[in-house]
Amino acid sequence: MAYQKILDLINVNIIKMKITFSRYPLIFIFGSCLLFNSCSGDLNELANEPEILNANTTGSGFFEYADYVPFGNKVIKTYYYIPKNVTSTAQIVFIFHGNGRNAKDYRDAAIEKANQYNFIVIVPEFSTVNFPGGDAYNLGNVFLDGDNPSSASLLLEENWTFSIIGPIFDFIIEKTVNTSTNYKIIGHSAGGQFAHRFALFKPNARYTKVVASASGWYTVPDFLVTFPYGFKKSPLDNVDLAKIFSKHIYIQVGELDNSPSASGLRRNQFADIQGDNRYDRAYYFYNTSKDLAVTNNVTFNWKIQTNTGLTHDFRPAIQKAADLLFN
Repeated sequence: MAYQKILDLINVNIIKMKITFSRYPLIFIFGSCLLFNSCSGDLNELANEPEILNANTTGSGFFEYADYVPFGNKVIKTYYYIPKNVTSTAQIVFIFHGNGRNAKDYRDAAIEKANQYNFIVIVPEFSTVNFPGGDAYNLGNVFLDGDNPSSASLLLEENWTFSIIGPIFDFIIEKTVNTSTNYKIIGHSAGGQFAHRFALFKPNARYTKVVASASGWYTVPDFLVTFPYGFKKSPLDNVDLAKIFSKHIYIQVGELDNSPSASGLRRNQFADIQGDNRYDRAYYFYNTSKDLAVTNNVTFNWKIQTNTGLTHDFRPAIQKAADLLFN
């Protein structure tokens, strides 16, 4: 039972702190509830039990989403944080985690800003079981083999990983009785790759602002370069440049995220054209996009931000990204 799991977990932690749980069970549980905004949600998370979202849900927890029919039996564990003083009009921010697939850590990194700006944090966990490798996550599962795109391996749009975001959003606003009609996005590292490609492949999605932070490499708006490094041989061949460049997309990178030997940084002749490190590649992506917008005489609403003194750490990057979304 969930209650017994909670007691077991609390017991283990108290033993580590050399406190005898048997003498203070009610005091400890009461203190835990005071520490968090929602006792039920946080204790369910400690017991690894999913929450059933409703209009009164607050605090930290996770729910399991499995209602998207094209994904078959995939259960997407989705972490959330809902501020204590949330209203029905609170904005919803999706955060996309890095290659560590550590959705909970990314959720936790956003809590301070969620309280400051009073927004709801939603972090789907794209596990390696459900979304193995870069094809299924970073590249959005557009192709079976994203590094070798072909008409034969192009998947139906309903099977793209990008296509799950809208249904999760609908699920959240229904269960929490939220009146939002759109959402915002933060993605960092591999999540930054997912975020900027989501914006490109889903220009009609209901996002208003996207922060793509510290991507290792990019799908650059270039019709002469083959996907995944450019638009050629992909559905982006026919993209409406005016539409994607009119979106409010922020490219963010740390000033010190400039190591050419950084872990997980793709190195090959195609990626290296974009630059030697994440910092250079962010500016290559932005400047190439801006040049294309100017050439085609279309409005360009994208911006780029360098975070002074920051490396690749997702924690301060998420906080900086939240400031971009709400200022």
